[in-house]
Amino acid sequence: MATLDAIGRGTIDTFAYVGGLARLAGRAAYYVFVAPFKGRPLRIERAFHQGMAVGVEALPIVSLITFFVGLILALNGAYELRKFGALQFVASAVAISMTRELGPLMTAIVVIGRSGSAFAAEIGTMKVTEEIDALETMALHPIQFLVTPKFLAMLFMMPCLTIWADFMGICGGLIFGITSADFTVAGYFQATLDALYKRDIFTGLIKSVMFGITITAVGCYEGFSTGAGAEEVGRSTTSAVVMSIFLVIIVDVIFTALFYFTGA
Repeated sequence: MATLDAIGRGTIDTFAYVGGLARLAGRAAYYVFVAPFKGRPLRIERAFHQGMAVGVEALPIVSLITFFVGLILALNGAYELRKFGALQFVASAVAISMTRELGPLMTAIVVIGRSGSAFAAEIGTMKVTEEIDALETMALHPIQFLVTPKFLAMLFMMPCLTIWADFMGICGGLIFGITSADFTVAGYFQATLDALYKRDIFTGLIKSVMFGITITAVGCYEGFSTGAGAEEVGRSTTSAVVMSIFLVIIVDVIFTALFYFTGA
């Protein structure tokens, strides 16, 4: 009975957590897409500031990581393709892998470490110091004031970062292509363009938007769930990173399966 009780409680807690994320994301979406038409203006300046932190400041680390991921993909792909005398397909393998899967996924993981944790720490600290209560006292809704700019920034910056990550990954494969597979620069990029279809790029961008929504919802939800004390802020930050990675993988599996079965 104890085992069944634990399973039941775990299931209820899981659904409650997912429901909390859905409510938070729904409220943020309302303030982004509906509230401006009802006289509640968006905090564009704050969203721009968040976009700089989420996107522009993440470019160096995203570029470095995805460049080496593209190079690793080329090296691993060539290991098998060389056996069949098919090194000319290295460019195709790297391009498709980066645009459909690894570009958005690696970008999401980097953003989780940089921004998802920061969202939880910022809001958690504000809750501990009772700044959230102060906002409510001033008739400012915490979700509109704190979450909406982050939500809007992630919606715009995640696809932009993903496109850049795809390009850097392809450039990483290019290094192998011109040094070990007898490609020219023009020939490698032409092979990449020949291998890619619009759906390959669009499926990755759709995933990146969903990843951005997930990261924002988890980071902010964990921040609002912070208990009293500095230790709880650390717990919320850690939980935000762990849960974001887990849920991003789940979202990735769902959308990959969806695109597979729909032929996208």
